[in-house]
Amino acid sequence: MSKWDKEYIKLCKKILKEGKRVENRTGIDTIKIPGYFLEFDLSKEFPALTTKQLFFRQAILEMLWIYQVQSNDVRWLQERNVHIWDEWEIQEDGKWYANQMVPVGNGTFAKQDIVKDFGVEWAHTIGTAYGYINKKFKNTQRLIDTLKNNPNDRRMIMSLWQDDYISTAVLPSCVWSSEWDVTDGKLNCYVHQRSCDVPLGLPFNVTQYATLLCLLAHCTGLKPGKMFWSIKDAHIYVNQVDGIKEQIERYETLPDLPAPKLWINPEVKDFFKFDNSKDCKDIKVVDYKHYGKITFPLAQ
Repeated sequence: MSKWDKEYIKLCKKILKEGKRVENRTGIDTIKIPGYFLEFDLSKEFPALTTKQLFFRQAILEMLWIYQVQSNDVRWLQERNVHIWDEWEIQEDGKWYANQMVPVGNGTFAKQDIVKDFGVEWAHTIGTAYGYINKKFKNTQRLIDTLKNNPNDRRMIMSLWQDDYISTAVLPSCVWSSEWDVTDGKLNCYVHQRSCDVPLGLPFNVTQYATLLCLLAHCTGLKPGKMFWSIKDAHIYVNQVDGIKEQIERYETLPDLPAPKLWINPEVKDFFKFDNSKDCKDIKVVDYKHYGKITFPLAQ
């Protein structure tokens, strides 16, 4: 299998063996460990799991929605048949509805219906999160300018976590910060994740940021380097355990499959001009072989 498969299965086994079962706001317990660290060398392998199918078009379009389009409008994704954020979409009346566990004191939780009124002007968005923050602070533009003009700068940071906007976000950013570095002509990235749904979120997120790094390197005359990934609260929901065990069994019993490759249209040199239609024509993952889909429940 790919090196990423090996490291991913190692993390899953660690959580199942050493993790602690805890309650959380979703009402579905998780098995968690408090921290984990991963390292990827993108000059040697593009990280994409082969032990289960990963849907690259959706992953890449969500990344472009955040960093290129800089949008918080869920309809942009839906128009491209991407439904990752449907559960967090503010409704037409400006309200967001959920049924979640809320803390009631002494470390205990109770299930309650939640209605949060954002105002009709925020309808069909996720509030002040992700792309909203990028647009407000021009994170991507500033990073690209610095990579081109001052690549030794030690302050190349894109933060999606801004305290002033947490209360007006439907879901504050899970992958909340990235730090960027240029060494020996290679672009490196340090990614920080505060909460990590390992079966559903992590495979998506790793491939997204690997793609982002490769695109930025392509547009700034650099080569892809390393991606370092830190996780606080790496967890598996208890209703995902059977699927993870199936994935572990695939890794241990099925023949190895090679990692795929990322193709970037060599004619496009401007990050903001990569095609972001539903076809995502300028960015492709090629030679991808996998052992099929594993369905994991989504916890809201």
